[in-house]
Amino acid sequence: MSKPPIRIGIIGSGGIAHAHVRQYKQLPNVEIVAVADVIPGKAKQFVDSLELTNAQAFDDHRSMLDLEFEGVSICTPNVSHHSTTVDALRAGKQVLLEKPMSVTLAEAVDMVQVSKSTGNMLTIGFQPRYDPNMKLVQDIVQSGKLGNIYYVETGGGRRRGMPGGTFISKALAGAGAMADIGCYSLDMALNALGYPRPLTVSAYTSNHFGTNPIHHPEASKFEVEDFGVALVRFENDLVLQFKISWAMHMDSLGSTMFLGSEAGLKVNPFGTGNWSGVWDGKVGNMTLFHDFMGQPTSTPVPVIEHSKDLFFEKVRDFVDAVSEGRPAPIPGEQIMIQQAIIDGVLRSAELRREVSIELPY
Repeated sequence: MSKPPIRIGIIGSGGIAHAHVRQYKQLPNVEIVAVADVIPGKAKQFVDSLELTNAQAFDDHRSMLDLEFEGVSICTPNVSHHSTTVDALRAGKQVLLEKPMSVTLAEAVDMVQVSKSTGNMLTIGFQPRYDPNMKLVQDIVQSGKLGNIYYVETGGGRRRGMPGGTFISKALAGAGAMADIGCYSLDMALNALGYPRPLTVSAYTSNHFGTNPIHHPEASKFEVEDFGVALVRFENDLVLQFKISWAMHMDSLGSTMFLGSEAGLKVNPFGTGNWSGVWDGKVGNMTLFHDFMGQPTSTPVPVIEHSKDLFFEKVRDFVDAVSEGRPAPIPGEQIMIQQAIIDGVLRSAELRREVSIELPY
């Protein structure tokens, strides 16, 4: 006897919501039953244009949450991630939240606590995790092959790749490149390391490109950072250099690297061109640096070729977790730690000094 379909609601009907719907439509055990958007009429237009014949449209997500359904994709601007997630969890829904998790650390902590208290799942949408090469990086780092890992460098930079609209509004996005693409590179490194506990951050940010009308058509509205760099100290005497850029006069900010007492791992980002150079997609070349017979040598790490649609894998894993009662595929407890780092970066850059990171547990 077949199971009834997993019923899904969607909060927010912008561009990323379209991507969610495309993936849900490929799953035979899913029915989209509701869409909400704060702009009057926008949800109805979304429902009609995508031919979601069984979906009701709402101008208020709280009214939508009164319906009976199991899971919800939250695709709103960053500033409302906290409120919509908390409302959905308290309404008994399992939540797939688009990145970044929140605007502040306090919001992220509250979201995790509500998930725990309600027993409802909160998973964060980091589709690069589903690249098998990301798992390979994690396996190498956690195998002990590198020895004692003492330094990690991650980040990336687009030569030109600045978004506009809600992405550049501090009131709506909270942060710029750090939250938009920096969260991917942080997740790549921190997940491989087992999400260690950060202690302090010393950071610098700027927006020389975004506020220049030569480089951005909405320069007068540009309020967030387009570049940032930080040194993060962790427990166990580990340090991480984190750097990210939406635009720069350079071809690359370099590779991700893990330096250990026995070996080092270098991972290059995939692709070329103005919008490449960050960890929001596939993995490029990888190399293991080590000694052999007392001599420094290097060994290429074969990249796993695949044709997976990583966004689809993310959505399918969420649906399977809801259907099977599994824990969150990418739990909020983990991403709260990277949110603490981003929060620390912004505080440190504003204060122009090192700041401490305080986590509740």
